[in-house]
Amino acid sequence: MQKEDSVNVLGGVLEPCSRNPLTGFFRDGACNTCPEDRGSHTVCAVMTAEFLAFSKYVGNDLSTPRPEFDFPGLKPGDRWCLCAARFLQAHDEGCAPNVHLAATHRRALEIVPLSILAGYNAED
Repeated sequence: MQKEDSVNVLGGVLEPCSRNPLTGFFRDGACNTCPEDRGSHTVCAVMTAEFLAFSKYVGNDLSTPRPEFDFPGLKPGDRWCLCAARFLQAHDEGCAPNVHLAATHRRALEIVPLSILAGYNAED
């Protein structure tokens, strides 16, 4: 699998999202992507209890550890490369988490407009 260019939604170099827990489609700590990433794991989101409950409710339990997949389970405050469509769905339902724009891959813009992402900007 060939990574697409590591460019963020602001047009700069894609910054790391999280190394603890280790995230990303490539499990490289960044929201890098490629054509095989059908879920577009491109939005660097900061988990909240509300979002984790929503995600579990819609069928993607991100809070329960899955050691067989080396997945520790997420907790509020963790950063995670979230599927762009799931982020948009959470936005539509009023429970989207904050995002780090500099760590969000530009491919997310194919699904989520920058104006929506910017409304959840958690940059330091």
